[in-house]
Amino acid sequence: MTDTSPVKWHLAHTTWFFETFVLEALNDDYRPFHPDFRTLFNSYYHSVGSQHPRPRRGLLTRPSLEHVFQYREHVEQAVTAALERGDVGEPLQPVLDLGLHHEQQHQELILTDVKNLFAQTCLESAYANAPETAVRPTAPLAWKSFAGDIHRIGNDGSGFAFDNELPRHRVVIEPFSLADRLITNGEYCEFIEAGGYRDPILWLSDGWAILAERGWDSPLYWSGETDSRRVFTLNGSRHLRRDEPVTHLSYFEADAFARWAGARLPTEAEWELAAGGELKEGNFVESKLFHPRPRPERATGAEAMQLFGDVWEWTRSPFAPYPGYRPPAGALGEYNGKFMANQMTLRGGSCATPRSHIRATYRNFFPPDARWQFSGLRLAKDG
Repeated sequence: MTDTSPVKWHLAHTTWFFETFVLEALNDDYRPFHPDFRTLFNSYYHSVGSQHPRPRRGLLTRPSLEHVFQYREHVEQAVTAALERGDVGEPLQPVLDLGLHHEQQHQELILTDVKNLFAQTCLESAYANAPETAVRPTAPLAWKSFAGDIHRIGNDGSGFAFDNELPRHRVVIEPFSLADRLITNGEYCEFIEAGGYRDPILWLSDGWAILAERGWDSPLYWSGETDSRRVFTLNGSRHLRRDEPVTHLSYFEADAFARWAGARLPTEAEWELAAGGELKEGNFVESKLFHPRPRPERATGAEAMQLFGDVWEWTRSPFAPYPGYRPPAGALGEYNGKFMANQMTLRGGSCATPRSHIRATYRNFFPPDARWQFSGLRLAKDG
């Protein structure tokens, strides 16, 4: 699948980031570990040079994994030595911080890419063997109301933030209500059985065209019919559980479900207002479940609404620059800014996200047809 990359490439690319943006910046005479790696493991930084085509990363039989580990050790030792000497001064410290958070992003991508790869075979492949959580009855949706007002969203700059979270700014939010939990597999089955994938009235035009072209009739990794449905997980294939949050949906599917349910997706400002004062409680990668779990029975705070972890939540907000946004100078300005078109914003993190990586202001983004990430939905209503 052209959006995914081999684990070997992820390891080499995150190493390339430190070599290119830290070591080369420290020393004009720095000699790269291998001159061809500058092209092979450059993702999309056109100002740095050419790139190996993304759809062909899976065809890279060389360098070997052993060679990639040697590359990683070489760069790690060089960066560590520079830190110990005190060479990484104030101008480069933000770059180093960015590299660490960039590596966390790729840790998550490794899991989602491995899942997609394992799903391509009829063998019972599994990344892990996590125990299933207890089955719980799904409580009816409840709604939390929020008053309309002028609010501030965006990061306040007190800790690390990606450039797309800045600057903090004012937004007008009309009164709205937000569902107290994520939509479940059982509720999504009702949408399917009611003909949701056959009703063009529910779908955006592009979504309906993609549905017809790709033959979608259920979320990614689902198989079987009605009571015999199965789902592929990082823990292998198993029967679909109706109490778990639905995941691996495109924006188009999430939007169609919301229309069918007589609701809508929240805006990212609404989501951030709801999550901004909450602790980051939830099912993250550290739980080692590697799959969304039902909402805990005795949850409190953000966990009671499943605002963090489990699945990335599609919002109805296009991924666009905030008022006053300026991309960083130089090549790192390509990190986020150039993707601010034809993408939709997601919030909250997933079961594959490191806990320390997420925050209420974090803005993830993907094209509206993307399904290989742990992406799901919650509902919102006006008033």
